[in-house]
Amino acid sequence: MPLNLAEYELLATQAVKHFWNNRYSAKDRQTQLGKIDQGSRGAVTAGTNMNGFVNLVHKLAAANGMPDASIIRNGHLMTLPGYFRPTKRWDLLLIHKGMLVLCNKKFNHNF
Repeated sequence: MPLNLAEYELLATQAVKHFWNNRYSAKDRQTQLGKIDQGSRGAVTAGTNMNGFVNLVHKLAAANGMPDASIIRNGHLMTLPGYFRPTKRWDLLLIHKGMLVLCNKKFNHNF
């Protein structure tokens, strides 16, 4: 079955716009409140910068036969065995029918 990219370019464009708009808005809010962080920290700690990309991953998963897939972004499940080191903390995991989906391969694990 070929990969369905389901409006990938539009979704990616929206995700990038959301990322940068959210960063600028967070920095502006901090400036208005008088809470200015060091460097760009104020722009990156708002917590929702990656939501556009999560939406992109979810829509691509649904378009490729995984409409009920879960996206996990935090918690103890984020740390998995690594290839070059004992563990790796991931930013995002896609779980479909109790299996971790990674690079078109599924690894059985009870989540």
